Amino acid sequence: MPELPEVETIRRQLAEVLVGRAITGMRVLDPLLVEPREPLPFAQSVAGRRITGLGRTGKYLFVEMDDGWALTLHLRMTGQLLWTPAAPTGTPPHARAVLSLDDGSAVTFSDVRRFGRAWLVPPGRAARARVWAGRTGVDAMSPRFTSQTLAAALSRRTAPIKALLLDQRIVAGVGNIYADEALFRARIHPRRPGGSLDSGDVRRLHRAIRERLRMGIAVGGASFDQYRDAHGERGGMQDLFLVHRRRGEPCPRCRTTIEKGVVAQRGTYWCPRCQRAPEATPC
Repeated sequence: MPELPEVETIRRQLAEVLVGRAITGMRVLDPLLVEPREPLPFAQSVAGRRITGLGRTGKYLFVEMDDGWALTLHLRMTGQLLWTPAAPTGTPPHARAVLSLDDGSAVTFSDVRRFGRAWLVPPGRAARARVWAGRTGVDAMSPRFTSQTLAAALSRRTAPIKALLLDQRIVAGVGNIYADEALFRARIHPRRPGGSLDSGDVRRLHRAIRERLRMGIAVGGASFDQYRDAHGERGGMQDLFLVHRRRGEPCPRCRTTIEKGVVAQRGTYWCPRCQRAPEATPC
């Protein structure tokens, strides 16, 4: 699943080629993409607008338009956004929508599993807040995401810290990959209850989250499955994983064999020496 670094990579690339361009048309090829809206009215409400900016919160991408509305996209599991200098001929494989621009270029939203979604969100902070209420918490790369806000969110929580990091209402943008990587950097076992972390643990975790996300952005995200950037290229983060997908390999810190288990219904990787398991609660 594309996480914050992958979506941020796409945002930056699309901003370079889309800002200032007018949308000449939109073909919605899969009605599920825009439910509960009907495809034709949805497409008509986008056509003729000029793109003024590309924004992002967590894993959501916002194509800002000159009338104040924003075309909002969520790639979910296997969604891809591909920019091409000319409109594609025919229908690209797994295409769900094609956005045409006034310079002849196009952006195709492709999605093998069809989990991705598109919305139109209204102008104005208050209106957007009503639409977006409860979807995401503070963005993990925002200045508002501090060790203090993280500590407050984890206070008295009994769920495993890995599960809490995956909760987008607590911190937006962190998914399975970067949760594993950050927890390893912070020397915290993924099954530790969130509320058991002391102030030092939280500070290390906060730094680790930001460090691994910055690294992911710098190398264009991770491409070990479906993800490709807006130009169809692979990212490089998969070559820099410390523990994720490295079961059976030596820990890069202590050489202990990396283990894999399931936490929050997700495949999870950790070093059993660097990340001590929480003690079992006596009966």
